[in-house]
Amino acid sequence: MNRNFSGLASAILALVFLTCVPMSSPAQTDETARIRTEAFRLMDEQKFTQALPLLEKLALQMPNDAAVQRYLGFALIGQAKNTSNETEAKQLRARARTAFVKAKAAGDDSPLVSGMIESIPADGGSEATFSTRAKADEIMQKAEAAFSRGNMDEALELYQQALKIDPKLYYAALFSGDVYSHKEKYADAEIWYQRAISIDPYIETAYRYSATPLMKQGKHAEARDRYVEAWIVDPYSKFAIQGMVQWGQITRTPLAHPQIDAPKSSVGEDGKEKTTINVNPMADDGSMAWIAYTATREAWKKDKFDKTFPAEKAYRHTLAEEADALRSVVSMAKTLKPKKLNAQISILEKLDQDGVLEAYVLMATPDAGIARDHAAYLRSNRDKLRKYVVKYVIDSN
Repeated sequence: MNRNFSGLASAILALVFLTCVPMSSPAQTDETARIRTEAFRLMDEQKFTQALPLLEKLALQMPNDAAVQRYLGFALIGQAKNTSNETEAKQLRARARTAFVKAKAAGDDSPLVSGMIESIPADGGSEATFSTRAKADEIMQKAEAAFSRGNMDEALELYQQALKIDPKLYYAALFSGDVYSHKEKYADAEIWYQRAISIDPYIETAYRYSATPLMKQGKHAEARDRYVEAWIVDPYSKFAIQGMVQWGQITRTPLAHPQIDAPKSSVGEDGKEKTTINVNPMADDGSMAWIAYTATREAWKKDKFDKTFPAEKAYRHTLAEEADALRSVVSMAKTLKPKKLNAQISILEKLDQDGVLEAYVLMATPDAGIARDHAAYLRSNRDKLRKYVVKYVIDSN
């Protein structure tokens, strides 16, 4: 199951709590402004299906209003949840994706909108499933439909019915928390978010959703810990990244990875790989040690990868290779005995001494090959990923 797409009808709940929807828009008549305000109110109340006809009308009158297009996308998904004919539901999901694309074109470049576009196939795809147990899944579909109509009590009862049938149904627990959060019963919401986390601590959503009521209560430090957990669990998710960014914006906390400019490689027109090393050969700071980075990576491509990962059929850039290459830079720099160690190499040394060099690579400089090593590293080194984010991305600023 695509977990971003599985809970789209519920995903907007966190958005409503934390995202400031711009209420200004292109020139509009008083009547249009009234309809826009009413449509947005209904969306804030989770009444997607009721808001849909208003948003469709607004989208025709104001096609370049990013907020209208974004809400239209969610309203169409809500309508799809309440449509029994799968062909019609698929068309509604396709229209929803188009609305998100228009929202982005109109200026909404948020991770949320980008994530929604990526989550929905261009043709609308098929209805997401929540459970391998048919009855539990059937109840979940009904619950999602009720949620999108704004029937919170009905949705909650159905989520919990599904959870009784399938006690490991992560999204039933998660969405129960959402209902309580919408009702501003935050203590109850926390119980259900924690239930979801206990079911699967390797899904980021419950950490991120549980931060929302904490933010509403001004418990920013506790919310920070949830956002951090969401990010280290799924550092390549636009949704998890958005959570951290929002926390930083609201608390006015600058967030940044350490600045380290490793050599960059590219393939020229002749088909040969070329590497650029940005160093000052006249500087007595050990920066010439970056040549060790390139040499180490070449060794991995030549035969070290095959020796280290004999079960893999083709070379890929790995976490082990990148960490080895970075360590080789620090090692060589020390042998050069510079007057003062280059600032970036000094940061690398400190990261390694703190035991978070691999965490830095996974969180700050991953490519497709390195990202494949995240899941295994997370299971054995979750504390190091957390330490890296708190100490180097947050507290170092």
